[in-house]
Amino acid sequence: MGTVKRHRSENLVVGLDIGTTKICCIIGEVTEDGIDIIGIGSHASKGLHKGVVVNISSTVDSIQRAVEEAEYMAGVEVTDVYAGIAGGHIKGFNSNGVVAIKGAEVTALDVARVVDAAKAVAIPLDREVIHVIPQEYIVDGQGGIKDPVGMSGVRLEARVHIVTGAVTSAHNIIKCCNRCGLQVTDIVLEQVASAEAVLGPDEKELGVAVVDIGGGTTDIAIYHQGSVVHTSVLSLGGNHVTNDIAVGLRTPLGEAERIKQKYGSAVSSLVGDDEQLQVPSVGGRASRSLPRKILCEIIEPRVEEIFALVGREIQLSGFEDQIASGVVITGGTTSLEGMGELAEQVLDLPVRHGIPGGVGGLSDVVRPPKYATGVGLVLFGGQADRTRQFKMRDDRLYDRITTRMKSWFEEIF
Repeated sequence: MGTVKRHRSENLVVGLDIGTTKICCIIGEVTEDGIDIIGIGSHASKGLHKGVVVNISSTVDSIQRAVEEAEYMAGVEVTDVYAGIAGGHIKGFNSNGVVAIKGAEVTALDVARVVDAAKAVAIPLDREVIHVIPQEYIVDGQGGIKDPVGMSGVRLEARVHIVTGAVTSAHNIIKCCNRCGLQVTDIVLEQVASAEAVLGPDEKELGVAVVDIGGGTTDIAIYHQGSVVHTSVLSLGGNHVTNDIAVGLRTPLGEAERIKQKYGSAVSSLVGDDEQLQVPSVGGRASRSLPRKILCEIIEPRVEEIFALVGREIQLSGFEDQIASGVVITGGTTSLEGMGELAEQVLDLPVRHGIPGGVGGLSDVVRPPKYATGVGLVLFGGQADRTRQFKMRDDRLYDRITTRMKSWFEEIF
């Protein structure tokens, strides 16, 4: 007999991590002491490539199964979710805005105006603003202010980090959720969500880079003085390691993934010369016995390449000297043995593994790094305004295109 679903939606926060290799649904319940995890569901992801939806029906099916599993465990019905977004289309940049303070002191309306001024930048029609993250406010030249409301002054400035993504990618995520009967309360950049789960306030203040290595993408976010200062996404992840193993060992992709998880190491020198493993062959041929060291010699160069690209991205960001706390690595691929050692060696920075925390309830179940984004989405939702629904700018897009076409016709005729 199935579990009776109890409706407690006013206290629920649901994170939906729509990843390239897995779709994970985590249900949290807001309590007086924080957030308790009460349900987890995970299902293999079939309809995504490098973090972007490429098959709607397969993605809908995977979301449905992950959500049903989490609902069954929690004994609740899910209606609203915070969905993660990633992919090579994601772009982040910093922007400034300035307004005159209308009254004797700064009000919440002034803060909203200055943030609007900061995000009033030319964004292409095919892109959607996903986040506008305030970094600091400046009142009459005095910087480093996190909350200027109530302060006296005549000029208010804001520095913000703006994250944009392709309209179509965001729209497809919302479409997939809607087809499962789910409303998307907000779309959250995956590395910003992961940072919520694995970073401490001291690290964010001192300066830290969080690197979330998933199946299809490697997501990077740099924090300094408590705020996001840089975000980027590399279209490279654990699936590329799996493909290398499949080609190098001439074994099916499914077996390559299993071998990677069970026997893989990112540092071949950690593996003994006498260790052997059985490798299934393709086309019905007999399986072979190979030294484990050969497997690790396939994995190591690819992982080294990922960290080299991460290092290059940190250098290009211009914040290389401001990450005194070093680098925090998280995501499913970082479960490989030797990842931390190789990251330190390539990046020449202190590296630690990010373990999802900050939640109660089934906290032990969500401790593996692969749940960092899902837990972070729940934590993000717990702090956010949960009444709003994420709105695409499609209506405005249509209006703007129509207006532009009308003006063209007026000019021609």
